[in-house]
Amino acid sequence: MTEALPSDCKCCPIDNTFKIIGKKFTIHILRNIMVLNQKRFNQFLGSIEGINPNTLSTRLREMEKTKLIEKKVYNETPIRIEYTLTKKGKALKPILEEMAEFSTRFCCEDIFKDAKPRSFRHVFGKNLPLIQ
Repeated sequence: MTEALPSDCKCCPIDNTFKIIGKKFTIHILRNIMVLNQKRFNQFLGSIEGINPNTLSTRLREMEKTKLIEKKVYNETPIRIEYTLTKKGKALKPILEEMAEFSTRFCCEDIFKDAKPRSFRHVFGKNLPLIQ
């Protein structure tokens, strides 16, 4: 069976996006940068359940390679390293918000103790940090 893609496409655009952000913990790192304003390795390590230092290092390198984030090294003692979103990474914000919106509305029995649907903004606050 042939896939229904336009003739000028090399692959499915949805599948391509999933290949970029679909590896375990990548979404969590993006979420923590976007929603929690985290920038440092130890912040991610301490707040992403189940991640270990080697996996975190690997994901951060992969995310740099795909240009979702950039690493800034500060010449201090001790050396300080921070990760920030690139323009490409920031473009994922509405996608991640829609994913969260889907779950908070349609999978509420899996998300909330009272199983009642809510909006993403209700859960995370109306004043979410703006990613520019």
